[in-house]
Amino acid sequence: MNLGFYIILSAQFLSALADNALLFAAIALLKDLNSPSWHTPVLQEFFVVSYIVLAPFVGAFADAIPKGRVMFISNNIKLVGCFTMLAGLNPLFAYGIVGLGAAAYSPAKYGILTEYLPPEKLVIANAWMEGATVFAIILGAIIGGLMLNPDISTYMSGYLPSLGQIDVAKFAIVLITLLYVAAAIANLFIPVTAPDHRPPRRDPISLLRDFSHSFKQLWRDPLGQVSLAVTTLFWGAGATLRLVILSWALLVLKFDIQQATQLTAIVAVGIAIGSVAAGRYIKLHDSVKVIPTGIIMGLFVIGMAFVTNTILAALLLMIIGILGGFFVVPMNALLQHRGHLLMGAGHSIAVQNFNENLSILVMLGLYALLDSAGWSINAITIVFGAFISLSMLIIQIHYRHIDPTKHG
Repeated sequence: MNLGFYIILSAQFLSALADNALLFAAIALLKDLNSPSWHTPVLQEFFVVSYIVLAPFVGAFADAIPKGRVMFISNNIKLVGCFTMLAGLNPLFAYGIVGLGAAAYSPAKYGILTEYLPPEKLVIANAWMEGATVFAIILGAIIGGLMLNPDISTYMSGYLPSLGQIDVAKFAIVLITLLYVAAAIANLFIPVTAPDHRPPRRDPISLLRDFSHSFKQLWRDPLGQVSLAVTTLFWGAGATLRLVILSWALLVLKFDIQQATQLTAIVAVGIAIGSVAAGRYIKLHDSVKVIPTGIIMGLFVIGMAFVTNTILAALLLMIIGILGGFFVVPMNALLQHRGHLLMGAGHSIAVQNFNENLSILVMLGLYALLDSAGWSINAITIVFGAFISLSMLIIQIHYRHIDPTKHG
């Protein structure tokens, strides 16, 4: 990997760190506003809905101009979201603006890998990218836990009495804007790549038709189909599982909110380890062989319902993260490779984002329904673990005879 790749990696890390820290800052603001508890999952839905609504357009946008420039523009949209949150806009809507930037950023940050690197380096590049993102999640969770600690405001006011009682969440958002500024500066140094599969027409109707064609093309491709199915289910379940772990830590392990947010960092560490292992040992043409790892991961999620010891809980979450990182990174790389060959990386990642975030919306909605119906957190955990294992088992059986070497 050369310097250009590490610049891309650095830009992604800084932007992802800001995204994850901002989530917890927005949660803290909702808490300050005495918002109902169901606003927390809705906050994430405001963020991901842009991935669905804008999917027909952001892929074409990412493929029409150099992707480094796309990342720069999208990062600045996130900055606008931060400023509106500081200005007093409801955190739900302000975080939704950040989601607009993230939706446009995603096809570019992954699509540039297929333009800048040869196919044989895609798995390890994705491992690096996933590892950097996971590291950002870890730091974001730690910073977020501190932001949700009511003692921080008192502590800071003691050292800076001239500022009075500090609004910790808004002070954190000010720091987060600096992260976005640093990411924007890094974006300016990203190597320029030639636009990939530039759309012939750019009017909305043509872009919708183009997206529909890409959607059907990727789902009809055998390798695109299996990788898209796996990543769609994984990220939908994973986003929901993040909230399940928070509730599980609060209700079963009796953690406070700061400890609970930091517990999610253990899963992130595991994902980083699994991602590195996948990058080292899994080749692109062997990607579909890692699907059984997803089945095993679901079983370990079910095991959460029977654990009350803190050490065992940490070990279990670490294993869940390792298994998740090990099997999702090769599938991401395979999907990017097929999309690059079939329609352009930006288009394929926009299709991927559409499916994954639609899955997130559905599963977060299911979680909210089960919670409102009075299901215990252990019962919800078992349901989601069983869903992961069963889904991956069905995919494994359906695609057991697929041979990647025969599909380019």
